[in-house]
Amino acid sequence: MIQAFGLTSNPRKELPPAVDDVSFEVRAGRVTALLGASGAGKTTVLRLMLELQHGRGLTHFRGRPLHRIAHPSREVGVLLGDVPGHPGRTVRGHLRMLCAAAGVPVQRADEVMESVELLSLRDERLGTLSRGMDRRLGLACALVADPHTLVFDDPVGALSVREARRLHGALRAHAVQGGTVLFSTADPKEAARAADHVVTLEQGRVVADQEAVDFARTRLRPRVAVRTPHAARLGALLAQEARSARRSVEVVREGGNRLAVYGSTCADIGEAAFRHGILVHQLADEVGDMGPGAGVGDEAWAGDGGSAGVPSARQRAADGERAPAPRRPTVARPSPTGPPRPTATDPPSAGSAEADERAPDVDRAGAAVSQASAAGTDQPSAPGNPHPPVAERTPHEAAEAPGSTARRGSTPRTHATLAPGTTASTLPPPISVRSAPSPLRPLRYEIRRALGISTAFVVGVVVLVVSAVMAVVLARIGHTPQARLLAAWPRELPLPPAALGAGLLGALSFGDEFRHPALATDRGTVPRRLGLLTAKLLVSAAVALVLAALAAGTNAEVLHLFYGRELARIPSDWSALGAGWAALVVGCAWAGVLAAGLFRSTTAGLAAVVAVPVVVVPLVQKGWEGPDVRTAAGFPLRVREVLLTQWPFGGERYVAEVLRVVVQPVGGAMTLSLTTLLCAYLLTTLRSRTR
Repeated sequence: MIQAFGLTSNPRKELPPAVDDVSFEVRAGRVTALLGASGAGKTTVLRLMLELQHGRGLTHFRGRPLHRIAHPSREVGVLLGDVPGHPGRTVRGHLRMLCAAAGVPVQRADEVMESVELLSLRDERLGTLSRGMDRRLGLACALVADPHTLVFDDPVGALSVREARRLHGALRAHAVQGGTVLFSTADPKEAARAADHVVTLEQGRVVADQEAVDFARTRLRPRVAVRTPHAARLGALLAQEARSARRSVEVVREGGNRLAVYGSTCADIGEAAFRHGILVHQLADEVGDMGPGAGVGDEAWAGDGGSAGVPSARQRAADGERAPAPRRPTVARPSPTGPPRPTATDPPSAGSAEADERAPDVDRAGAAVSQASAAGTDQPSAPGNPHPPVAERTPHEAAEAPGSTARRGSTPRTHATLAPGTTASTLPPPISVRSAPSPLRPLRYEIRRALGISTAFVVGVVVLVVSAVMAVVLARIGHTPQARLLAAWPRELPLPPAALGAGLLGALSFGDEFRHPALATDRGTVPRRLGLLTAKLLVSAAVALVLAALAAGTNAEVLHLFYGRELARIPSDWSALGAGWAALVVGCAWAGVLAAGLFRSTTAGLAAVVAVPVVVVPLVQKGWEGPDVRTAAGFPLRVREVLLTQWPFGGERYVAEVLRVVVQPVGGAMTLSLTTLLCAYLLTTLRSRTR
């Protein structure tokens, strides 16, 4: 279940907060709708609950705040908008990438595709999906980790009636199997039709917290839809008879041959039409939208309509009355989200038994609030306290109402108690924005992310073609050393095509995380954990080495084809040249990764790669050759003398080659740039964690 207490957004300048002291409860095994017009604060409430926005308040998901859950994706499935995936990635590739991030087997992708009827579109690109298909994919993404709770923001917006019905059916199936479902909507009829419980927001405050049946009776206006070719005549007759009988009946002409009659019944309207010989094509009961002042005039209207004694929604909210949650038997039906979960008719599980054993440990304040909540009333707050104490208002999961279910794999609940003599704070606790967790299998995730789209292959082909053409042109012109000829690196360019391609692929590896944040709950958070960074560095280094080897081999073959074997021969010092070539492309790739992760942009990552030879190398050369700087000649030999060891299998030769590359201006500049970028990245990561 979900328990939200005192959710309040931070005010902007002199404006009041968009959400002010919102508290409600979402029970397991039921579908709850968060209803409100545009600007009522629905999305803000969801973002505060999911710790995506700064504010105040507390939200418990099965007894724990979200930041205390080790793997939030396995507890809460979220969809706050369109699926944030790369438009060139396939449906199956996107879901398999999310499986690696959630740490579940890759077969789970096929299971969720089949459950939401996307199996036939598994090879379609995300950019070609329709609105309905995108919503289905969003549901599949939320179900990948098999979460207990689903939180959707306007899930059926701009969908057809068929697609909306299908999506709500999937949410209902998840709730029937014991899951918790919360969705926001601006359509009262959708809330009454698809939800079991409705929480109504107006101007950032809760004005009603009702069962769907009570909501439809008190917050919506029942009406009779009439379609007749004599609409004007029938409307006038109904109004005349209502005045004669002194009944409150409202007749609204909806255009054409359609009438909407409020305050009457199908039987009365049919009898009136029969008496006057008026042909009627349609006569049906409907539930209309909330009219202006529907909550104010409910008492007068209800007295005429035979519903006397039913208080209005505004009066119920003002009195603090909350509709009780009746226990309704549920049946076990095949769930599209996985194996059947225990339902309200199942015997108690071991987890519920453990909860019953721990129930006596609940503190008095929590028990009192739980009893009040079970009785259907809210705890009164202290006089003059604008925000009721959160610690005293926090009901515990052990006091869930009948009908809530224990789910397999649920984690032990924890109980918060108040120390003797302490008082709760008058304000809800602050909500801090949490960064998205890193994928559980970062290396597998990064491999699927890099190979799931054609960008890497296109860049590789372009680099090989440009490199081969440049090698032929340089050989034709002459005066180019063979080492630079094999790398297609003229002296006029700061970097060869292979190094630029490796840097671009490295920048894309982190830049795409910000453009298409598949790991983030929304587009504002991107994981910056060391596990993901290490995986990106490893994959980018492997891609850079493959690209460098292919570029050198392609250039050698093209030179051999055009000019013979002489220009394509292997240099005598190939080991040192190969080490320098590999270090150059890997360093460019890593510079792109770190800069893109630091500056949150692919362009910034590529600019950092180009800045190394253009800006950093001249500065290093100037400092290296200054009159007051001691030369580093013989540095590898001195390191070997200091170590006083003989490396096995001639390893000291390779160490010497690496050190020789580092002490060169380009190698020193690359080492300096990578060290600076890495330190800056680690500093920003630690700073965000501290916040």
